[in-house]
Amino acid sequence: MTDISSQLYAHAATGQAPGLGRIRALLKELGNPQDKLRFVHIAGTNGKGSTAAMLSSILTCAGWKTGLYTSPHLWQLSERFQINGRPITQKKLEEIWVQVCQASDKLKEKNTEFELMTAMALLYFAKEQCDWVVLEVGLGGRLDSTNVISNCEVAVITRLGLDHTRELGNTLEEIAGEKAAILKPGCCGVLYHQMPQAMEPVVSRCAALNVPLTVTAPEELETIQTGKEGSQFYYRRKGPYAIPFPGLHQQQNGAVVLDTIWTLQKRGWNISEEAIVQGLAQAVWPGRMELVSQSPDIWLDGGHNPQCVQALCASLEALYPNKKFIFVLGMLQDKDYQAMLDILYPRMKVCVALTPDSPRALPAQRLAQLLAGIPVKVCETMEQAIQTAKMLAGAEDVVCICGSLYLIGEARQVFGLYTEKG
Repeated sequence: MTDISSQLYAHAATGQAPGLGRIRALLKELGNPQDKLRFVHIAGTNGKGSTAAMLSSILTCAGWKTGLYTSPHLWQLSERFQINGRPITQKKLEEIWVQVCQASDKLKEKNTEFELMTAMALLYFAKEQCDWVVLEVGLGGRLDSTNVISNCEVAVITRLGLDHTRELGNTLEEIAGEKAAILKPGCCGVLYHQMPQAMEPVVSRCAALNVPLTVTAPEELETIQTGKEGSQFYYRRKGPYAIPFPGLHQQQNGAVVLDTIWTLQKRGWNISEEAIVQGLAQAVWPGRMELVSQSPDIWLDGGHNPQCVQALCASLEALYPNKKFIFVLGMLQDKDYQAMLDILYPRMKVCVALTPDSPRALPAQRLAQLLAGIPVKVCETMEQAIQTAKMLAGAEDVVCICGSLYLIGEARQVFGLYTEKG
């Protein structure tokens, strides 16, 4: 079995300047597979993965062969390349990898890891003759490898926040400008309603390009109920809709999805109400407010910036009022970990700290030092951390594993949700 992940990661730190020239050259060598596909393109800081998963599920339920490209993967590289909810097989993954490598080797400039993966996705979806591709931006938008596409029906901008500021800018306006660059003439736009400084660059670009824009309407989102199994809500006086994800933030992502689907309907695409209801109910997006064990309840959440952590805490508090939580935490040094800890601290009963498997990891001992006044147990492995959390927890306690996506795949494996790593 070819170890594609290791070969890809050898390209991770190439020192290449951002730009679309290399990915365009690579795709040209491959016959420009992106030109044979139709896209819904999604950028944003938070919620784009959940939004992509729900959109893909609806389009699949509507009867179309639907590709889904997301990042990062939690455990296996194949998770990034899905058709109708099924990851690519190892055999096809190896075949696509060989083709992309052969094309890349012909180029003067070395391709980056993400450029190679994006080319793999586009080639795979074109070979499989997908009707739709739901394409998630990797980083930013303007210079992201996914921004080589032209056949975009709807460009979606989810919630924006101050993340990846070194690459994208230090203000919401700068970040929004980078994300808004996925909007192109001929498409429609959907924008998550948020702070004015985050929306203005998107609104301005749509006006300049004559792109019709729908902004979500939070005042027209009515929660019916939210619990461990998910949420039910009305939106724009339609519904009820059920999603298998708890939390108000996931209902807000659901509103983005519905506005996107309704935009596609206005553009003439036949998507039935039955497909919408079924697709939302059947959507799968692991590691985001995912309940993996009970007695005690143990949740996984890959949120890795202050906005995500705030949404996580709001969801936990809605499910478990007036309770403090046992957090299994690992964080990265290049994230705003202090702001995340400030949010978690007042909700924290005990912390189990560990160091994520990343060269950018914040050491667990340093994390423990930052939590003065909170009992902290430092562990070496995820398995040890979960065992420790279970020993500390009574039946009525709640455990949440969070702080970095790097923790989530390993945690799911410990709970038996993966059989092998590929």
